[in-house]
Amino acid sequence: MICCWLTCLSISGKTRESVAEGKWRVGVATADITPDENIWMAGYAARKEPAQGKMHALWVKAMVMDDSTGYRTIWVSSDILGFPRAMADRIKAELGRVLQVNKGQIVLNSSHTHSGPVLADALQDIYPLQEGQQGKIDRYSDWLEKKVISTVLKAASEMEAVSLQAGTGVTRFQVNRRNNPVATLHTVTELKGPSDHAVSVITAKRRDGTVKTIMFSYACHPTVLDGFEWSGDYPGVAQIELENRYPGAVAMFFQGAAGDQNPLPRRTKPLAIQYGKELAAAVEQVLQDNGMKLLSPVQRSAYREVELFFSKMPTVADLDQMIRKDGDKTYRSRWARRLHRKLTDGEQLETSYPYPVQALTLGGQLVISLAGEAVIEYAIGLKQQFGTETFVLAYSNDVMGYIPSSKVLKEGGYEGNTSQMVYGLPAKWNPTIEKIIYDACQSVVQELYIK
Repeated sequence: MICCWLTCLSISGKTRESVAEGKWRVGVATADITPDENIWMAGYAARKEPAQGKMHALWVKAMVMDDSTGYRTIWVSSDILGFPRAMADRIKAELGRVLQVNKGQIVLNSSHTHSGPVLADALQDIYPLQEGQQGKIDRYSDWLEKKVISTVLKAASEMEAVSLQAGTGVTRFQVNRRNNPVATLHTVTELKGPSDHAVSVITAKRRDGTVKTIMFSYACHPTVLDGFEWSGDYPGVAQIELENRYPGAVAMFFQGAAGDQNPLPRRTKPLAIQYGKELAAAVEQVLQDNGMKLLSPVQRSAYREVELFFSKMPTVADLDQMIRKDGDKTYRSRWARRLHRKLTDGEQLETSYPYPVQALTLGGQLVISLAGEAVIEYAIGLKQQFGTETFVLAYSNDVMGYIPSSKVLKEGGYEGNTSQMVYGLPAKWNPTIEKIIYDACQSVVQELYIK
């Protein structure tokens, strides 16, 4: 039924006429967000010093999109590890106040590069910060928040008529890291475990046919690089490559359900460049293949926050044992000490977390946007429910931790069992997590077609 609604929405006579009249209006703006100070870099607990120089600049990019009725959506891509909940809420509240939009009309996506800056209120237990670093992080985070808002407002002030098209390509450097050890990768003849190699593309073209924006998504960790230079990793390379190939266009990368997907092999600049160029080539193939579908100028969005519950909570005795075992040298002990202080001070640990789920349709093109580090099974499962052409994003609106499937949660390992400590969560997720998220996705998708 939902797929039928999508089809009807995209081919009605009224919207065909609107396409011919060019009723989409889009504005785009970019801002360099490379830190001026050498602050701590996000993503790896093993780093022992702040950034030193850059491979290329970090960017926040914003696209404001109005349909033929004036309904507006806002799309933000960024070269950061992830938007913390408090920052995302403040950004959305301010944009809502100025531009009269609600939370569901705004997508704040992060590439999840591990060569970007640490932000306030994000993964603080894992970084062995030197004296003075927290102040730099707080100043940068405050500046970044204002920069995101001003970039969106700039995009909203520069709207022009465009047509929108969507298509899907493929590239295959993404590997399921839970099932394919990198040390033996060069010897295997068949990769194991689920992956989704789709490259999702939406492009906006001006009336003269030139490309204004290229939105594209792939599900793969930006963890080729682990050094001390700022960079967007392979997504940064891909965006640079596309903007060089299409002068005057803004390329925007949106991360997919990459929780258990790595670029393998990795750890060298030439590999980051290789994967970035491979992704750019996949996008260009979609753009040049004349198979993209024209999107009628009508869009809708829906948004919910659902409670995801934690499993068995640690006790003071549990935390005491961990502290004695680990001493003061690991992020595990820092996590344990922080929770221990809360409990001994009489505070209650959170038993659940408000999880954002978002759905949008652009002329019949369905986009589902999840928060956190969702594993690839969510992309596969959602495409089975809503159609293989569905675009599935993750790392959107809040990056609070890994989002395992029921299977991954049962298997354990980093994504299912221990990563919650990296993110500062009090316990691993309850086994109800997958059903709650799928039910929420069904709800928001259905809401798109009953408004």
